[in-house]
Amino acid sequence: LVEPETVFFSWDTKIEADVYVEPHVVFGPGVEIKSGTVIHAFSHLSGATVSEGSTIGPFARLRPGAKIGRRVRVGNFVEIKNSLIEDGAKVPHLTYLGDTAVGERANIGAGTITCNYDGFAKHSTLIGAGAFVGSNSTLIAPLTIGPGAIVAGGSVVTDEVEADGLALGRARQVVKPKGAALFRDRNTVKAKAV
Repeated sequence: LVEPETVFFSWDTKIEADVYVEPHVVFGPGVEIKSGTVIHAFSHLSGATVSEGSTIGPFARLRPGAKIGRRVRVGNFVEIKNSLIEDGAKVPHLTYLGDTAVGERANIGAGTITCNYDGFAKHSTLIGAGAFVGSNSTLIAPLTIGPGAIVAGGSVVTDEVEADGLALGRARQVVKPKGAALFRDRNTVKAKAV
């Protein structure tokens, strides 16, 4: 513990030997940390299990049901709830995974979210081993992304992606010359009229 006075434990926190905990970490109820892991500063864990050699944070949030495999990277501003992240997978930053299973060595890009709640029920997302999900992707559950599949950055994915498939779920870019200037001019006239 780098600064023990800044770390908060629950009565049932279990931490094995050779774990490195940085300042300002909160361990809520039901947390188990295996040896060789690093918990970076300002992370909050509750109801979660972290396996050997994984790295969590900084500013990570592991909620109940988060099961982190061996040598997994959960980076800054990542929230994981009721999900299995298998060995060697990476969720480096700015991501929400809820009710999700991520296969071994898969990579989840920055800004990815799983849309697991439709207003009535929770649904699961399954991401296969070695899959790559590009940054700023929205995965609408229920959904399966097969092993080795690639989801292009910025995609909204609603249909199954087969093993080794490539999903492109974004609108084609349209550029309107002078469009920004026309937009500003029109709105400036409206603002003056008010």
